Amino acid sequence: MDNLISAQNKLNAVGFLDLDTDNIDYISEINKLRKEKNAVILAHYYQRPEIQDIADFVGDSLALAQKAAETSADMIVFAGVHFMAETAKILNPSKKVVLPDLNAGCSLASSCPTVDFEAFIKQHPNHIVVSYVNTSAEIKALTDIVCTSSNAEKIINSIPKDQPIIFAPDRNLGAYLIKKTGRDMVLWDGACLVHEAFSIDKILKLYQEHPDAEIIAHPESQEHILKVAKYIGSTAGLLDYVKKSPAKKFIVATEAGILHKMNNETPGKIFIAAPSNDDSCNCSECAFMKLNTMKKLYLCMKYEMPNIEIEESLGKKAVKSINRMLEISK
Repeated sequence: MDNLISAQNKLNAVGFLDLDTDNIDYISEINKLRKEKNAVILAHYYQRPEIQDIADFVGDSLALAQKAAETSADMIVFAGVHFMAETAKILNPSKKVVLPDLNAGCSLASSCPTVDFEAFIKQHPNHIVVSYVNTSAEIKALTDIVCTSSNAEKIINSIPKDQPIIFAPDRNLGAYLIKKTGRDMVLWDGACLVHEAFSIDKILKLYQEHPDAEIIAHPESQEHILKVAKYIGSTAGLLDYVKKSPAKKFIVATEAGILHKMNNETPGKIFIAAPSNDDSCNCSECAFMKLNTMKKLYLCMKYEMPNIEIEESLGKKAVKSINRMLEISK
């Protein structure tokens, strides 16, 4: 990540992000560049609404990895955070992969340093390592099977019951999976700052004001949040649930960017972002996800930078754990 940020700073230093683009029609120019460069724009549900709207595909981490693996585009433009773009590059070593802002990191991925995790694995010999996709390429190279919140339960259940498991890096998702699968896993002590920011007191107060609402939550949230949730699921799972639920109102405990897609795909229903502990914000947003803008998206497509590079030997190690996930998820 340090190398990525260094590269981004170099781009800033030469004025890459300071170019005057005030008179540019971003939508028109991005569409033109997409066609000229045979590019595909992949965006996460937590991106800004305007980026979701212009993307070729919007999805959660599993769906985005699957799309990256099957694309025929020459250039993958990843509107997300760095570990997502890294995953796309690992799956497509010969393709150009660009990220609008290399500073778009991930607090969960950062909570699992490579050296420390390698030592952790050595402390637990004979354990199979399952790592959440929210990790660096280096962690994926130390992992046996990658998972996402959409397929984590299926991944864990695919492992023989007598095989001990290390699960990393999210302790909240790991604890949830222990309850769901009955497996006694060794957990790495990491977490997503966004999903740990929800205020249970504010959520319960909000529920008192909206007793007809259903509380739904992402499993990266803390246990006391999950206990009050009517439904717990991945980002894609939450979206699918609100489409099928007869309820008309929902309090949504995940990054607030998903509300854009929920509003678009289920008109007539009401979605309220679960409040965080931060009194200055009535929701929980990922500052990293919101670093990407239409200007940065346009510039990265025009100049094909910042681009993601993965050392060949590292990519070959990391791709094995990703491919195992994709195979099990079929």
